[in-house]
Amino acid sequence: MSLDISQLRESYTKGGIEKDDLDTNPFAQFQSWIAKAVEAGLPEPNAMTLSTVNAEGVPSSRTVLLKGLDHGFCLYSNYRSQKAQDIAANPNVALTFLWHALERQVIIQGRAEKMTPAESEAYFTSRPYESQIGAWVSESQSSEIPDRAELEARDIALKQQYPEGSVPLPDFWGGFRIVPTTIEFWQGRVGRLHDRLRYEQEGDSWTIKRLSP
Repeated sequence: MSLDISQLRESYTKGGIEKDDLDTNPFAQFQSWIAKAVEAGLPEPNAMTLSTVNAEGVPSSRTVLLKGLDHGFCLYSNYRSQKAQDIAANPNVALTFLWHALERQVIIQGRAEKMTPAESEAYFTSRPYESQIGAWVSESQSSEIPDRAELEARDIALKQQYPEGSVPLPDFWGGFRIVPTTIEFWQGRVGRLHDRLRYEQEGDSWTIKRLSP
């Protein structure tokens, strides 16, 4: 029996959001929502979909992890990866957080910029040893490799070259900060009459608009 995907649906009943209930600062509002996701015990609540567009106008998306929040949303990656090449060609990107158990998502549009080497190094040194080595193993992220054995051989060789506590920051690896221009908070509601409240930047301040679902 084939699965009828068209009949897959859920009713969203966990609540709603009103404009007056939102913090005037979208970053504070985001902190509140991600804290709720953490409290709910959701797996990897900092997981987000990063969408980019390359020089030919072709979009692509992948799941990455939020690793910092200041005046932007911070993530780290290989600067030779597809995502980094896309950003170099077109810094306009989008992020989506989906917390399905809470019937919530946050959608962000903004521009990506490289973080400073000092910021990247501070985060890199805080990573577990295996992750530090992994950054070096995948030196040419997104490029074709013959097989997994090549990765495993590089892993062994690099661990011999760099004992724990001595792994340097690769010059091809670092952070991106996504500085938002819009941040939308979405809450599922009954009958698909979802709540959509979007912060839009106007100069140094933010306005909040309710959008039709």
